[in-house]
Amino acid sequence: MPQHRQIGVAVVGAGRIGAMRAHLAAAHPAVRFLAVSDADPARARALADKTQARVSSADNLEVISHPEVDAVIVSTSEHEHTAPVLQALECGKAVLVEKPIALELEDASRILAALEASRGNLRVGYSRRFKRRYLTAKEQVKLGRVGKIVGISARLYNTRAQVYQMLNRNPGATPVVDSLTYYVDLLGWYAPDNPVVEVSAWGQAGTIRARGYDCDDVTWAILRLADGAIVNLGVSFAFPDHYPSLGYSGRFEILGTEGVLVIDDDHLDQLLCTEHGIPHIYVPDHTVNMAFLGSSAPGDWAEGDFWGPLASETRAWLDHLSTGRPCALTTAAEARNNLAVTLAIEHAVASGKPVKLSPAWASAAA
Repeated sequence: MPQHRQIGVAVVGAGRIGAMRAHLAAAHPAVRFLAVSDADPARARALADKTQARVSSADNLEVISHPEVDAVIVSTSEHEHTAPVLQALECGKAVLVEKPIALELEDASRILAALEASRGNLRVGYSRRFKRRYLTAKEQVKLGRVGKIVGISARLYNTRAQVYQMLNRNPGATPVVDSLTYYVDLLGWYAPDNPVVEVSAWGQAGTIRARGYDCDDVTWAILRLADGAIVNLGVSFAFPDHYPSLGYSGRFEILGTEGVLVIDDDHLDQLLCTEHGIPHIYVPDHTVNMAFLGSSAPGDWAEGDFWGPLASETRAWLDHLSTGRPCALTTAAEARNNLAVTLAIEHAVASGKPVKLSPAWASAAA
């Protein structure tokens, strides 16, 4: 029989995603205690009031080390993941950290070393795994219905409004490291025993760089896997600001010896056009008059609750902690591998040369 234990949760970071995670934790039947922290104490207090959290603080360590806390959700900006994750592991707390695990391989390696030393539990929030179309695809691949994978093609599009938001928050959170990483994660999930061994990539500058950001409009990469399978990955965040997507527009294709699996994730199936304006979940004070509903990557608010991949992922992690059930969340080792591949793509673009992916390369890159 599964265990059923009550847990205490601390949410570090009271921004957009942290607030969603806190609301979901507050509603989970296994969560008996909730604490939140943020560098802005007023924002921490406001979220605590909304979620009826027992503790709010501007000091991350105060909530992480609280004796009632068993698990920590780290929802800070990407470049601020490492310190609270290490603190939580040192305190013996289970951790869920947003993707990517870090922006530098050295920091990711420090996290893995701390995890091993603590024999703890750490997962990384790649919520694409909890979107129904990707979950069902994983099941078909696992059942062998496409045969041996010989090729994968994926591309991801978004708007300049969102890339400026990302780069203003952190110049290192480029579309490759912060967003294409979703598809690198799916690649590793669908083909876990077939690692990337070589990366070639090219970028083309344009509108984004002209605005003063060190970021290409388009990046395209060819990856070779250990058994010779070929993967084609592309990303562009140069769509006009008011393109009618509230998040990513994507496509993922798996080519096998006995079948083909095509995932259309462009969200063209549900369109709203309104004179009232539709708020963008990622970009404050940005609205569009026409939008592809369902294109918000985390999910959507409806009927007073949050629904979608981020909600399912959060609930699955809390279920895992409270009942011991297995969960499909990305492991720390998988997340570090995702980071290594995305950094290799950026390195290949910058150098104009292929990158051989190996432990030696990863160590040197760190």
